[in-house]
Amino acid sequence: MRARLPLAVVLVASTAQAAPRLLVSNEDSGDVSVIDLEKNEAVASVSVGKRPRGIRLSPDGKTALVALSGSPKAGPNSDSMELPPPDRTADGIGVLQLEPLKLLKVVKSGQDPESFDVSRDGKLVFVSNEETAEASVVDLRSGKVTARIKVGGEPEGVTLRPDGKVLYVTSEVENKVFAIDVARRKVLKAVEVGARPRSVVFTADGKTAFVTCENGAQVAVLDGQAHSARGRIAIESPGAKPMGAVLSPDGKMLYVSNGRGGTVAVIDVASEKVNGTIFKVGVRPWGIAVSPDGRRLYTANGPSHDISVIDLATKTVVRQIKAGRSPWGLVLTNP
Repeated sequence: MRARLPLAVVLVASTAQAAPRLLVSNEDSGDVSVIDLEKNEAVASVSVGKRPRGIRLSPDGKTALVALSGSPKAGPNSDSMELPPPDRTADGIGVLQLEPLKLLKVVKSGQDPESFDVSRDGKLVFVSNEETAEASVVDLRSGKVTARIKVGGEPEGVTLRPDGKVLYVTSEVENKVFAIDVARRKVLKAVEVGARPRSVVFTADGKTAFVTCENGAQVAVLDGQAHSARGRIAIESPGAKPMGAVLSPDGKMLYVSNGRGGTVAVIDVASEKVNGTIFKVGVRPWGIAVSPDGRRLYTANGPSHDISVIDLATKTVVRQIKAGRSPWGLVLTNP
């Protein structure tokens, strides 16, 4: 099991004040940082449990959900026999109340949850379970796992198609994306993509899915209705390891964080071509989010424990904000 970098940044609106805030899950410090984006500083943090990674807002915006794991963190070449034993009691999805900020509860999630998505009615959570090669379906009301769906080894990215009928789950080991029928809880198709697929982003109409492929230095382009590969976008900046991705608010641009490459690729959605690169973003940027007005981009940089703020007009980093230890990375809502 390889070490994880940032994958969970969430822009949230406070009902008590107009200023947007950024919630950041910090894998190594076991907490969630709250960053005030007007002050450009962390103003609070809350302990949530072991290894918080994936994080998303509930549809009503009143709570945030965060994946917690009792599996020990390890590098890509680690010997599992030398690692401390896992704490399976720590596995779960934490439910974090935003006003006032506190951890309400932790529900079951299956083993070693990493990423997830939430149904549009907020009742179900779909989770990738890295160590068991499954996708779990969690009922938030009962706090129980209601289904387990076998997918490829080391599942990572989890994204619902905008209509909520199909779920895409990436498999890092098999280099595939598994398309799952949500109602029937069955795999429809497994689609071959580039090496080590990470995250999935759908266009608003659900017709196209973009899949970042870390070791393939590319973004795979999938037909979101037929569940088939129809193209690839090469990311040619030096050392690029495509990780996180987010669409601009108008859906015209796709921004891809490139991990060890320290860059962000800017892709034109209509032409499906790279039309620019943002350099010197930070140390291994992974988690990525864009402001509602499309003017700012945010990346979570795990090794340097900070968040980069990028001005998209100039395509430069205008500041870096300290978070907790090893921030993960990604999702947003309007302030």
